[in-house]
Amino acid sequence: MTAEPRPLALFLAAETPYPLAGGGALRSASLLNYLARTRDVDMIVFRQPGSPDPASQTPPGLTRRIVSIDLPETGRGTAARALRNAVRLARETPPLVDRFAGFGRQIAEAIAGRRYEIGVVEHFWCAPYWEQVSRLCGRTALDLHNIESVLHGRCAQVERGATAFAHRVFRQAALELERLWLPRYSCVLTASEHDAGLARAIAPGAQVAVYPNAIPLAPPPPRMDEEAIVFSGNMEYHPNIAAVRFFRAEVWPRLRERWPALIWRLVGKNPDAVKPYTSGDPRIQVAGPVDDAVRELARARAAVVPVLAGSGTRFKILEAWAAGIPVVSTSVGAEGLPARDGENILLADTGPAFAETVSRLLASPPLRVRLGVAGRRLLEREFTWETAWTKLNL
Repeated sequence: MTAEPRPLALFLAAETPYPLAGGGALRSASLLNYLARTRDVDMIVFRQPGSPDPASQTPPGLTRRIVSIDLPETGRGTAARALRNAVRLARETPPLVDRFAGFGRQIAEAIAGRRYEIGVVEHFWCAPYWEQVSRLCGRTALDLHNIESVLHGRCAQVERGATAFAHRVFRQAALELERLWLPRYSCVLTASEHDAGLARAIAPGAQVAVYPNAIPLAPPPPRMDEEAIVFSGNMEYHPNIAAVRFFRAEVWPRLRERWPALIWRLVGKNPDAVKPYTSGDPRIQVAGPVDDAVRELARARAAVVPVLAGSGTRFKILEAWAAGIPVVSTSVGAEGLPARDGENILLADTGPAFAETVSRLLASPPLRVRLGVAGRRLLEREFTWETAWTKLNL
């Protein structure tokens, strides 16, 4: 008996979902795997200059077809970045929207002559490709990893001078684009109820649903309990830069004095972006990117999330919970998650309060164990891929 053909899905990703390194990849990969359970998936993915072929990194059988679109080379120096952003300011175009713009012809050619049950577009930066995707897809879904206007607005609040001005301009530009594009999609996905409320307020006509950030379930890694605290993430991401700057100036000096053997470890790609705040202190260790973030986090006594700006929900907290280590976070850092102070996390919003909270945790092994166990249980209950998939109806 011939098997019934499976429906077709189109998956347009701004970054390759594999390897599973970083929050963006983890969220995109979870949706890709969701679609592949019941559909044959064609994936169009943008590739950064010098990056490996996405087809060589994607697990066999996950997609039917992969089309790569190569992004142009750009200078990474300070002067080159400043010039690009000056042009973007003049055009009032958010940086990543600009970076991923202008590929409509390639996308149209990649899907020409096909028909898809659904088309999923990853990241708001690619939202304008609704024009090409909607013509050949019965339904369309836009996956918002963040609310971009909120992200820029909050970055403006924690920055100064020209950087703050730029974020204010980009906030308004993103807001106008959100009002334009969100209502056009059949469904808009957000990472939390909090973000869903923001999206509905921005674009009342949009059909918004919550798809939480989640990670693949794996056994708890071995705990090392080194006298270290850890911060993880893409160090080039503006909220992470601001978090490291705040922690180095307002928190670390207090902890360093009180705990003479304590190490502050930073884990994640693009470590040079925070070099001004990490150099010159032998007790600040920069691990850079690692193969298994959860296992690396499990080496430390606690994870710190001194995030002052951002949107979405923080994978760094989910990974710390998966590692079974306690977390100290700001309120903004824990936003969108069922984080309860004293139950599965500790919260503090000023430098002195954050330092005191970390010290209280370091001084109490029973408290560390209790919070670590509670976080791991919450992760297993609510934030695995399998659990998140039950909340989807695409």
